[in-house]
Amino acid sequence: MSLMIETRGLTKSYGDFVALRGIDLKVEGGDIFGFIGPNGAGKTTTIRILTTLLEPTGGDARVAGMSVWDDKDSIRGLVGYMPDAFGVYPDMTVTEYLHFFAAAYGIGRGERHGLVSGLLELTDLTFKEDALVDSLSKGMQQRLGLARALVHDPKVLVLDEPAAGLDPRARVELREILRELQRMGKTILLSSHILSELEEICNRIGIVEQGRLVAQGSTEEILDQLSAEGSRIQLRTTNNKEALELLNAHPAIGGAALDEDDPAIVRVELVGGDDEIGRLSTILADGGIGIRHLSEDRVSLEQAFMRLTRGLVQ
Repeated sequence: MSLMIETRGLTKSYGDFVALRGIDLKVEGGDIFGFIGPNGAGKTTTIRILTTLLEPTGGDARVAGMSVWDDKDSIRGLVGYMPDAFGVYPDMTVTEYLHFFAAAYGIGRGERHGLVSGLLELTDLTFKEDALVDSLSKGMQQRLGLARALVHDPKVLVLDEPAAGLDPRARVELREILRELQRMGKTILLSSHILSELEEICNRIGIVEQGRLVAQGSTEEILDQLSAEGSRIQLRTTNNKEALELLNAHPAIGGAALDEDDPAIVRVELVGGDDEIGRLSTILADGGIGIRHLSEDRVSLEQAFMRLTRGLVQ
């Protein structure tokens, strides 16, 4: 697939404050790309530059090969943007709201009726077509915002915290809509703090901290890389108390503790790979402690985020 979004050495400063420090981001066509980072890391600044709402200080950002420096109008026609907080018009119905924005994009009256009907069906809002926007739940307002971002049939969707404030059912419904949009050929970049959601839906992710991109790639690549750097093991032994004492006293073990939810399980942090698992078994066997169960915990996206964002020095 060709690159749909690319930034090269992207920087943004506000006086002495540097918000972005040379971001090199790559999003391929058809990706659902998760853009992750702590508050203030630079996610929204990057998104605003990509959507031409903010001009960079240096470097370049391109959408479908077009630069945010020279091709702002063309990029705006290709991108559907849903900010983390967007204005609604409380005295409009859902249908009026979408007709208004379709007209703003220059879509003719004859074409708008079928377009709005299709968007309402896609976002499962047909049954609310005559409801006032102000009467919608948070989840329905988010779906309406997504429909608004789609009125001009953009190739790229940029969604800033689309699941913020949604209940679990609304998040599942939004996730299914995004999958359908991917099947329709849309490229989607979304930021979110709900890491479990991103792990389920995104095929590629980028992790940003303090204006720097600290990891980028497929979800599997990043998780496999971190798993190779250190493993997490769960154990059931014949004597967990003595096992903890032995493991925590040994320099080859990164740490061991009882599971908070199930004290029958010992969770062990290893700093190496498969060889360290053999060493752990030897340590326990030499101490006369038997292993009833041993399994490896796969690194989750949440754990990857915590390992990669421990605080970079500015």
